[in-house]
Amino acid sequence: MTLATTPSGAWQRSNSNLAEHPAWLRLKAAAAALRLLQAHDGSVQEQDRHAEARACVETIMAAITDLAPSLEYDGEYLRLLQQDFRRWAATGFGVPDFLDSLMAFQPQQQRANGLVHLVVFPMYTQNGSQDRLVEAVLLEVIWPDFIAELEAGDYSNKLFVPIRFLDFTAGYDTNSAVLFPETVAVRETPRFTWGAIFADREAARFRKVVAAAADITSLELPEEAAELLQDQRLAEETFVMWDLIHDRTHMRGDLPFDPFMIKQRMPYFLYSLEELRCDLTAFREAVRLQHDATADDEIRTHARLVQYAVIFDRIFRFAITGNRVRNYDGLGGQLLFAWLHQHHVLHWTDSKLSIDWDHVADAVVALGQQIDDLYWHSIDRPKLSHWLAAYQLLTSTLTPHPASVWAKGPDALPLTAPLREITDQVLEDEFPLSMFYEALGRKMKAVIESTAGITGAAA
Repeated sequence: MTLATTPSGAWQRSNSNLAEHPAWLRLKAAAAALRLLQAHDGSVQEQDRHAEARACVETIMAAITDLAPSLEYDGEYLRLLQQDFRRWAATGFGVPDFLDSLMAFQPQQQRANGLVHLVVFPMYTQNGSQDRLVEAVLLEVIWPDFIAELEAGDYSNKLFVPIRFLDFTAGYDTNSAVLFPETVAVRETPRFTWGAIFADREAARFRKVVAAAADITSLELPEEAAELLQDQRLAEETFVMWDLIHDRTHMRGDLPFDPFMIKQRMPYFLYSLEELRCDLTAFREAVRLQHDATADDEIRTHARLVQYAVIFDRIFRFAITGNRVRNYDGLGGQLLFAWLHQHHVLHWTDSKLSIDWDHVADAVVALGQQIDDLYWHSIDRPKLSHWLAAYQLLTSTLTPHPASVWAKGPDALPLTAPLREITDQVLEDEFPLSMFYEALGRKMKAVIESTAGITGAAA
């Protein structure tokens, strides 16, 4: 599809070059200026700045008009987006409400490889800004044929949208790699019908972090794993396959009666186990697909690569990324590393890391089975008993902080108190890093920090 002529002049380029379009550049600049005027809740509270905010909104709406001919499939959404901006300005720039345009944006209904979308919402970005500021993102869908085949078969997930950055405003110049509708400012909470993951960012930081970690630990990579670190497009497709299976797993399996995905306050290690359960399910399914003689070669190749991605991302990046305050992703990485070490398929000898690839799959699947068994038993247990069983699973492999009340056993906990008080007994860093990770973290700190804002194009 070529771009129509706009008031700024002729622009005959493919949609993949929309990031260079003058209208996009004007929109991005206006959004950046508008963000500086907004308060935490997205409103523009200073009356004497409303004229400036109105000028920014006018520029954004005009730019959307210029870009719309190139995005005809998003026509209704873009029309309502302008309407929401217009209403926000007309009502005095209070807390923004973009429900109408959000409900019209349905990217999961047109998953086609390379399809470009313009996203402009007042929103917060996970692992980025917690303020609901106007963000503008140009993105394209990643939907290779083998993923379409998987999704149409045993791995149906109608809500899943894998995407790639083309350009973005400051809220995404961070570690955020997701686009979720629940982050948008709206007047009421609707039923959410999609979730998008920036696979290019996931792949790019994976490649950079794992390459550095392998060098630091003297880990000899299998040929396929080395290729994964060298090829951005291959890594992106691998992460799309991983994310497809991971995302659908949150809704499947022998879940506790009160599923973890319902927002509630509970010990952070339960979120660790849920996220790890989904990753290990993806690993297990990748092992199955690798050995499925009826699957085509592309699926089987990516299935092998998913296994490397899960292990390396978990043990190298997850475990030492972020601070130590209730870091549930970090805890999951620590657990996987310690499990593999204690099952003698991961070795740290003579200051070198090695992995027994002939036996690692069985060990990873066994850890996944432990978590699945925990979940299966949970329906017969009270919530607190389930929490205690989960803690016992963790402490059978990991060592808790010496000051932990939970580590002293049930008799040390206020078991008859409200659950929030029992949750409060969990230390912010209940499971500190091991000596191995303390040393690795110091050497990897600069590399990990350098991946903020990374994209596939930058990699």
